[in-house]
Amino acid sequence: MQVGAFAQVENAARLANRLNRDNLDAYYFLYKQGLYKVRFGNFPTRELAAREAEVLKAMGVIGPYYIVRPEEYAIAKRPYGDEPLFRDEIVRTARDFIGVPYQWGGSSAEQGFDCSGLAMAIYRLNGLNLPRTSDQQYGAGTSVSRGDLAKGDLVFFDTRGRGRISHVGIYAGQGQFIHAPRTGKTVRTSSLSDIYYKNRYIGARTYL
Repeated sequence: MQVGAFAQVENAARLANRLNRDNLDAYYFLYKQGLYKVRFGNFPTRELAAREAEVLKAMGVIGPYYIVRPEEYAIAKRPYGDEPLFRDEIVRTARDFIGVPYQWGGSSAEQGFDCSGLAMAIYRLNGLNLPRTSDQQYGAGTSVSRGDLAKGDLVFFDTRGRGRISHVGIYAGQGQFIHAPRTGKTVRTSSLSDIYYKNRYIGARTYL
């Protein structure tokens, strides 16, 4: 389900958070330069999606909506067996977020960013139902060694020194990954060889 058309990222984040309070797994994304939209839900049929949307519309939670068809996702468009092409599409989607002040945990920058929300949004925009939290994402994937990393894999870090995962990024190839670093920062590309991330690297997971 796709709703909204916001010029201000804070407004898109606010709607996504409101929908998430109703357990609708919402996320926002940069639709076109300077315009943000929100998607939510994973409905088995178009009829169920429309029914839920009409209820939310009647409650005043959402306005006009668009039901995204399964065939519109990149995973449905790829030629059979063309995994590299699909991986490129995941990275292309991630690059579209670079420079965006990605806000997940709250309705303002002061309330924080969530790197795992960014990863979830990128995967779901391409048709893969990735879990929301970094712990769940780590548990859902298949382990891949650092030397075998491929575009679109997720890389995980312990940035808090507590012995558990606290950060995740999308591997973009050539030792680079795309992520939402922390409050006050925009989505950006960083290097796995950067001493900060090198010392905090936990592992990687693939989902293809």
